[in-house]
Amino acid sequence: MTFLTVVLGTPFVIGDHPVRWESGSALPRFVMGEAEESATSSDDTTDDGDPGTPAPPSSASSGALRVAEPWKEGRAQWGVQLYWEEEEQKRSDSFIEKQAAKHAEYLIGLGANSVSLSFPYFTEGVTSNTLSAEAKTPSPERVQRVLKVFKEAGFRTTLRPIMDEAALDPPEGWRGNIEPASRSAWFTSYGEFLTPYLEAAERTKTNTFVIGTELNSMEGDPGWTALVGSAEQTFSGEVAYDANWDNYVSGRINMPVSHLGVDAYFPVQVDDDASVDALVDGWQGWLDKKATGPLPNITISETGIGAMDGAYHAPGDFYTKNAVNPEVQANWYEAACQVVQERRMQGVYWWSIWFDDDPNDAPDDKVASRLDFAGRPLTEKAVKSCFTSDYAGPGTDNAS
Repeated sequence: MTFLTVVLGTPFVIGDHPVRWESGSALPRFVMGEAEESATSSDDTTDDGDPGTPAPPSSASSGALRVAEPWKEGRAQWGVQLYWEEEEQKRSDSFIEKQAAKHAEYLIGLGANSVSLSFPYFTEGVTSNTLSAEAKTPSPERVQRVLKVFKEAGFRTTLRPIMDEAALDPPEGWRGNIEPASRSAWFTSYGEFLTPYLEAAERTKTNTFVIGTELNSMEGDPGWTALVGSAEQTFSGEVAYDANWDNYVSGRINMPVSHLGVDAYFPVQVDDDASVDALVDGWQGWLDKKATGPLPNITISETGIGAMDGAYHAPGDFYTKNAVNPEVQANWYEAACQVVQERRMQGVYWWSIWFDDDPNDAPDDKVASRLDFAGRPLTEKAVKSCFTSDYAGPGTDNAS
């Protein structure tokens, strides 16, 4: 809850949605019934085991689940950010595999071909040199089980560890302004944390590993060169960095990675009844600050908006709960998808679905984040229209 509140609310408290890069040149959330699959079953208790040992075959992923048109190089990535925190009462391995299969089935119904699995890691404070897994961090072995379900169903997969902000004195403190006392020690600690997850990603042939997200104050540090180099020795897929929308359009961010994602929460000063075309114009105005024309090397790694009045002025605002307005969210999704196609971008990932939720249930707006989109018919219709459009993608010639 703290993670989502800060990540999505911070931009509108300190004016900076946590993300940044350069183009190479150019929630409180409900969880599903804990009794459904408890971790207390003697035959199905969680055993993380040795992260270096491949996970056993998943019965949940061996059924008929299959993406209609699997992603291929040069095609559009149509996906969702799936956020996973381990619960205090840890779910069994069987539960997480079945839950992954439930999400896979839902995403297939939307026409998705991609999924990004985000999960938290932790630090001790703004100046801390230590990064680590805690109770809410899924183990590499369990991450591997979930990735395997999606991979066997034909999804393009991304693994994205993201720093939890609970210890950073939010909202003033956030992952984008950390200042470790020793940067060399910070990079050493980060590398030690990442390595088993890189190994899990490699074993499951994950397509992309996001080496960092929203770490503005650390961008451009020489320590990234060694860290990325080491990651590329372990992981043979694409190593990416996910960048902040406002910093993406305003400056150069030097990160030695092979791909850029942008977390896009562009505020557009229009009324709630604005047309999709007006929203598209708003997005295009922001993107033109960086570059005009096609952006074939860029992926919208995260975007979303609250289904409520006033959301266009602050798309990532998690704090506010204005009157529910499903049309606002649905129109925003339609506009974002149109921009991806007009700019020849690599695709889009919608933020987000909570891993323990049933995506088929409508959100309870008394407690749920307005940013929730699963279970909102108008938004789901917009997503399906986007994911089943005739946009072929940027192609394989992605020169800037």
